[in-house]
Amino acid sequence: MFKEFRTFVLRGNVVDLAVGVIIGTAFNAVVQALVKDVFTPAIGLVFNFKFAGLDYHKGSAPYIFFGDFLNTVVSFIIVAAVVFFIVVKPLNMLAARQAAKAPVADPTTKTCPFCISEIAIAAVRCGYCTSELPESGTASSTS
Repeated sequence: MFKEFRTFVLRGNVVDLAVGVIIGTAFNAVVQALVKDVFTPAIGLVFNFKFAGLDYHKGSAPYIFFGDFLNTVVSFIIVAAVVFFIVVKPLNMLAARQAAKAPVADPTTKTCPFCISEIAIAAVRCGYCTSELPESGTASSTS
């Protein structure tokens, strides 16, 4: 039983996921601090108010702290932007470069000129309409 558990834990996907969660948690803490300590005060200076002080209270009803909610929304937007521009965009560009370098495979099918069906590249007769196919690669001469 322990051997099976060890095999499961040491599988590449589990380890990769664990590393991703740990790094994501640490990254989230950095971005949260950036929002709380830099962006929120800067926005407060520009608009001359503090998010944390925004609340609503009427009579004996509990306080509604919508300033904290706005902090969370701003934090989410910044986290999403940072992940997009620092992680997703560079990985997409890298994947596009790798795809451009990949050799293009030779085609394995061709189109029957009579019935427009996809057939094997080496076929001499269409499997759908049974027409004899012209030889590809030889130029027809007209006199």
